[in-house]
Amino acid sequence: MSRLFSAYVIVDWSAAAKPTTGADSVWIGVLKRDVRFRLTFESYNPATRNEAESKIAVILDDLKKRGERALLGFDFPLGFPRGFSAALNLPGDKPWRAVWDQINKMVKDKADNTNNRFGVGSEINRRLTGGPFPFWGCPPKDALTTLQPKRTREHGPDDLPEFRHADVAAKGAHSIWKLYYNGSVGGQAIMGIPAVRRLKDARGDAVRIWPFETGFKPLTEADLEGVDVVAAEVYPSLVKAVPGPGEIKDLAQVRTLAEHFAKLDEAGKLAALFGPGKDAPEALVDEVQHEEGWILGANI
Repeated sequence: MSRLFSAYVIVDWSAAAKPTTGADSVWIGVLKRDVRFRLTFESYNPATRNEAESKIAVILDDLKKRGERALLGFDFPLGFPRGFSAALNLPGDKPWRAVWDQINKMVKDKADNTNNRFGVGSEINRRLTGGPFPFWGCPPKDALTTLQPKRTREHGPDDLPEFRHADVAAKGAHSIWKLYYNGSVGGQAIMGIPAVRRLKDARGDAVRIWPFETGFKPLTEADLEGVDVVAAEVYPSLVKAVPGPGEIKDLAQVRTLAEHFAKLDEAGKLAALFGPGKDAPEALVDEVQHEEGWILGANI
């Protein structure tokens, strides 16, 4: 069984509102082959999302020149819980892409990391419920009638789900509706999706977003003909990272995840992770590949 990829790029994103490095900032880990075909790891810690996006573009262009296909993993959801696009009355027959386009229109992300993620959450809440739900979490100074620092109520049977299918499968994953505090992926998704969209749109079909553009199924070499990059959602906590001497946790996580996927790929076991478990209901598969997305490795 041949490898699907020759490079593994893992991105730990950040929704920080000012330039920041070190813990809780953007980390990019790149595992690729050197001139002797040995896997070598390098990392980058850009201070802003703007710099990070430019760096990722340079990394992808360099790998393309070398004829190396890359797995590009982002540690935030690439899709929202089922029903989100319909609840916002977004146009088009691709709910995931309609959501990407809508968020891209709303997000303002300046070069110094100043951003309006709380404003975006608040405005979506206004459109969905007219109150501070389902998004929640912000510093008290950013509180609005349609966005509160703390969660105002539980999700009921008539609400959008609190968790995606993948969040449930990953056990311990936080809800995308949580915009602030430890483990909040909502802010990262709002600030990250426009960046992934730009990287994708600049490269067209050479970049495929999994599972939306590949299908939720095991991938084969034939599926990836002409593809330079497969972008996927990853979840660092799925694999235990042990920091080396002086290595901060975020860096250890991107390195460990890159090594984990490389090892699986070498053993011919990575391809299967792009598909569902054998008992996955058809409705779940449909919702995953059209709206919600999935976490690579969560079903194993």
